[in-house]
Amino acid sequence: MKRKKVWRLLFMSFKIAGVDKFFYSFIVFFIVMAVVLRFAEPSIITFGDSLWYCFAVVTTVGFGDIAAVTPAGRILTLILSLFSIVTMAVFTAVIASFFLDLGKAKASDSAKGFIDDLEHLPELSKEELEQLSSRVKTFMEHES
Repeated sequence: MKRKKVWRLLFMSFKIAGVDKFFYSFIVFFIVMAVVLRFAEPSIITFGDSLWYCFAVVTTVGFGDIAAVTPAGRILTLILSLFSIVTMAVFTAVIASFFLDLGKAKASDSAKGFIDDLEHLPELSKEELEQLSSRVKTFMEHES
């Protein structure tokens, strides 16, 4: 399957699951937290530092170059951290579900083709019968 098609299908599954809105809300929340933390924490001097700090929190890397020291900053960091963990869990679940569904669809297409071949068995050429036999042998080897 082409990469563009896979990405398009993945994005569609995000939209169907309603996760696209969740993602956009996370981006807005991330930026709002960066703005608020910029003013709540004395060690965060610039907005860029605030974005960097939020990135370190969201990715759970915790570089340590900036740390929350005020109670408000620590609470905001906790909220951002929890929201980012939930966000990553939701995205992981949607992506896992997408690839499981993709695998099921491929297996279903393969099974449909196999059943179609069996229904038209008398009409198959010698080469097609050999290919069918090879597919059955491959399937049986994987099952044992």
